[in-house]
Amino acid sequence: MPTPEELKSRLDVLMGRVREACARSGRDPASVRVLPVTKTHPAEFAALAHALGFPAVAENRVQEAAQKRPLCPPGLRWELIGHLQSNKAKAALQTFDVIQSVDSAELAARLGRLAAEAGLTREVLIQVNSGRDPAKFGCELEEAPAVLEAALAWPALKVRGLMAVAPLSDDMAVADRAFSELRLCRDRLAQGFGVSLPELSMGMSGDLESAVTAGSTCLRVGSALFGARPSA
Repeated sequence: MPTPEELKSRLDVLMGRVREACARSGRDPASVRVLPVTKTHPAEFAALAHALGFPAVAENRVQEAAQKRPLCPPGLRWELIGHLQSNKAKAALQTFDVIQSVDSAELAARLGRLAAEAGLTREVLIQVNSGRDPAKFGCELEEAPAVLEAALAWPALKVRGLMAVAPLSDDMAVADRAFSELRLCRDRLAQGFGVSLPELSMGMSGDLESAVTAGSTCLRVGSALFGARPSA
């Protein structure tokens, strides 16, 4: 596990990359947040992130986060970025403050109904497969309006924006296209539905510069902060 000093050093390097990317794009670095991804790491990593001032961490699996959260500072927010099966929707609502991976109208409706029944309000993002990668989760670009409409029908869900994972490729132009498509999709949805969708969650350790250029407001970063991830 990295020491607080090692983590602070890595964070300095990471934020330097973010600032440089923002400078090239004419953006304010304050408009981009870093979301530490603690999946497969012990709970201590989330506590370290909180000690460095991060208000939230991200996990891929409901059960893993449910085990870690009680061991961490109570003020830390938890965001789900992994695929969510509908049979785990109730547990996800109880474990996470934000669910970034709403990828179907059916899942949106289930989350909305369960949240309402439990008296909960949760922030959500619509996950879109903007890179059209068969290996990635997310609704197709053409399906995004229906998913958004389903989520907006439930007051218990506060739709903050869109999320995407770029296809794995050595060609950075592939990520560029995926991120640009997500931003354009967001703009169309915001205009068409007359809603504000400020969050664009896209970009990770290896492609964050491309994501910042395309307008990302949330970078999901794991290895650049915590080093190599142990096997799940």
